[in-house]
Amino acid sequence: MTQKIGLDAIENASRDEIAALQLERLRWSLQHAYDNVPHYKQKFDAAGIRPQDLKSLADLAEFPFTTKQDLRENYPFKMFAVPREKVVRVHASSGTTGKPTVVGYTQKDIDMWAHLMARSIYAAGGRAGDKVHVSYGYGLFTGGLGAHYGAERLGCTVIPFGGGQTERQVQLILDFEPDIIMVTPSYMLAIGDEFVRQGLDPAKCSLRLGIHGAEPWTHQMREEIERRFDMQAVDIYGLSEVIGPGVANECVESKDGPVVWEDHFYPEIIDPNTGEVLPDGELGELVFTSLTKEALPVIRYRTRDLTRLLPPTSRSMRRIGKITGRSDDMLIIRGVNVFPSQIEEQILKTPKLSPHYLIEVERDGHLDTVTVNVEMKPEFGTATSAEKEFAAHELAHHIKSYIGISTHIEVKAVGTIERSVGKAKRVIDRRPR
Repeated sequence: MTQKIGLDAIENASRDEIAALQLERLRWSLQHAYDNVPHYKQKFDAAGIRPQDLKSLADLAEFPFTTKQDLRENYPFKMFAVPREKVVRVHASSGTTGKPTVVGYTQKDIDMWAHLMARSIYAAGGRAGDKVHVSYGYGLFTGGLGAHYGAERLGCTVIPFGGGQTERQVQLILDFEPDIIMVTPSYMLAIGDEFVRQGLDPAKCSLRLGIHGAEPWTHQMREEIERRFDMQAVDIYGLSEVIGPGVANECVESKDGPVVWEDHFYPEIIDPNTGEVLPDGELGELVFTSLTKEALPVIRYRTRDLTRLLPPTSRSMRRIGKITGRSDDMLIIRGVNVFPSQIEEQILKTPKLSPHYLIEVERDGHLDTVTVNVEMKPEFGTATSAEKEFAAHELAHHIKSYIGISTHIEVKAVGTIERSVGKAKRVIDRRPR
């Protein structure tokens, strides 16, 4: 079924209409979780609270949080709120730091997800008839199939490539001339490097729009992608535990932060240390409660993503700011809180350096040491040792001035830092735990 072209009515509704819909759906979701998931019944009972205690949206703050650990402890299917036979699809996280988190979908969930992905692609500037090159990974990862079903729902022509085979990605972009690419921002830059390696100008290819997510990325990286490809680059946000990509998406006309689809997901910002709900505009940890999910309702799921809730602009729903990092990704270096995205921002301010980087943290005696491995841009691949040394000095100076830590910069040969076809690995922390 192709989505009707245009905005859903709720995207232009008043805040009162949105809040009334949220309250109605939130009551259903809490009751659905309590009645059908033993984990939620136990947690609600232990907290002395029942679904019927929710009289207003603010009352949600009285309900307990859900964490990734909760999902792992109920691995694989014990968080499902419907009989397993009603689950038409299962996705899962990679499980690189423990058991994977498993998510399930009823047919209604799949339809809702496809609709929100179509809404997201439309907000980004996609239209029926566009050719969409999907470079997110397929399989258990939610990115590829989420993008695929959403693009089809909107009425686009889907090129289901998946990740990897970068040379062939470039060849098919040249041959099939897609209008849109959906891919992680770091891998978008790797595709750009491959264009240059083949003696091609990425700015001359057919792409006019990139929809990038699955990892934090800075405004500077957006500018780099847009410059290299001469296209619009917009941010899509999601995570598998909540549904996958399509929880929020930027509007191409404003590019001022992803709009949260508040008719299906209720957002909160909390203090990551105390759990206190913070007012809109304050920086904290993003928390989501699903309002319509059948198979895997999530109640106050702690995403660990750090951002702020912002007022509506292009749509009637609130936005989130750029994800500045994750509370569990924060490095403490000699007492200074550092996020990889802060170092990325300084790399992108250094004209001849590429945004492919790897941070290595070690301990020398009692002191932390940080090495930033980075490459020259492909067009400066023949730089002299003196030019590399100058770029390294410039970056170290920027990091010291703006972040407050001393670093050792290693400028590597072009192409030597590993490219990830999924979420980029930015940090190796070798300090003893």
